[in-house]
Amino acid sequence: MEKRTGDNTQAERTDGQKEDIEMKSARWVFIVVVGVVVALGLAGAAYAFHSGGVAECTGCHSMHSPKEGGSFLLIGGDQSSTCLSCHMHAGDTGPSSYHIATADADMPVGVPPKQRTPGGDFGWLRKSYTFTVRGTTSTEDGATHGHNIVAADFGYVADPTNTTAPGGTFSSAQLGCQSCHDPHSGNRRLSDGTYARGATLGQATAPIIGSGSYDTSATPTAGQAVGVYRLLRGLGDNTQGVTFNGVAIAVVPSTYNQTEATNQVRTAYGATGTNTWGNWCATCHPSMHSSGNYVHPVDQSLNSAVTNNYNAYVKSGDFTGTSATSFTSLVPFMENTGDISTLKTHAKNNNTYLNGPSSSDKVACLSCHRAHATGWPEMLRWNMEGEFMVYNSLYPGTDTTPTVPQFARGRLGAETQAAYYDRPVTQFASYQRVLCNKCHAKD
Repeated sequence: MEKRTGDNTQAERTDGQKEDIEMKSARWVFIVVVGVVVALGLAGAAYAFHSGGVAECTGCHSMHSPKEGGSFLLIGGDQSSTCLSCHMHAGDTGPSSYHIATADADMPVGVPPKQRTPGGDFGWLRKSYTFTVRGTTSTEDGATHGHNIVAADFGYVADPTNTTAPGGTFSSAQLGCQSCHDPHSGNRRLSDGTYARGATLGQATAPIIGSGSYDTSATPTAGQAVGVYRLLRGLGDNTQGVTFNGVAIAVVPSTYNQTEATNQVRTAYGATGTNTWGNWCATCHPSMHSSGNYVHPVDQSLNSAVTNNYNAYVKSGDFTGTSATSFTSLVPFMENTGDISTLKTHAKNNNTYLNGPSSSDKVACLSCHRAHATGWPEMLRWNMEGEFMVYNSLYPGTDTTPTVPQFARGRLGAETQAAYYDRPVTQFASYQRVLCNKCHAKD
């Protein structure tokens, strides 16, 4: 809410005050229009706020009343706080549109974060757990659950343990939403499927007509372009001392933030040439790809054995699956294509495309990790701190019987289930082992 500065009549106001009032009025008109669009259910399609490139300036900046102590005339105290001013909303009771973090007040002790986006919920960073195993008490710090963005307005601070990105030199103190996403993005996909940089470098190229992230995104015609996936940096974009080469290719359903109790959300991750997710993540984590530190393959084609395991694996002890229904969003993969029209037909939220991989598809960092945060250490998609994800037909919790502390890790059973995006426990074996087995079938 804007703060009143006086009771001047219109005639008594200075030109500067009139201009400020006009700008604020325009901004409120913009906010009302966005609210109407959201109410009509059109957000996330062609009417998205960012629309593939630089958004409404006054949505993030205020010329005359920016946040005190901040910079860049932002409405928040820092870049990530400005992002969360829209991408977090107090009062959410479940997954909600483009929200990627749950407010503290909406997840008291024992209540898990609400959002179920493909990237995860930053709210898990606020959840620490203490438990005792064989007489030794341990604490799983919430900071271990994901990328620790700095958003001071909302209590998010730098990683207290890793001063730089693991496997790299990027300073944790400067990590924010803008480190991976570019709110002023000039990166674009052209009508011939190639990628280019434009306005941010003063280069002449086709204008962006809308988002390029969704299965419903427009297909640009000659002389047009759409934005890159999620406004992610790339194409030689240099920021905060690192350079992003290539692009990260993906398509997501236009409705993507939903419980997966019944239907999964499939983000169709693509790859072509050096445009892979592994190369993109390596911008900040380069030593993860060195022979001394990097063991598990990434950006490599799946061999026939792994492909067969993935497609046959249903759950521990059950290898009756088929390639037509084997996909799980808990273990996604990169398709060996950069063709957006193909990926659009695979990005689903209703279980209508569950095809598993072929041997030419690839393993990616995102096969095991989410990009934002999860309910598990190292932002993994499943719990790797014990051999069982499900024990005695129950999600492990301090409230389940028998209680096994090393599997519950201080959580309630409902929190464990939430970390698996609300899947019924019956989707897994009564003694379900970790999902490394989806590819390696050792259980």
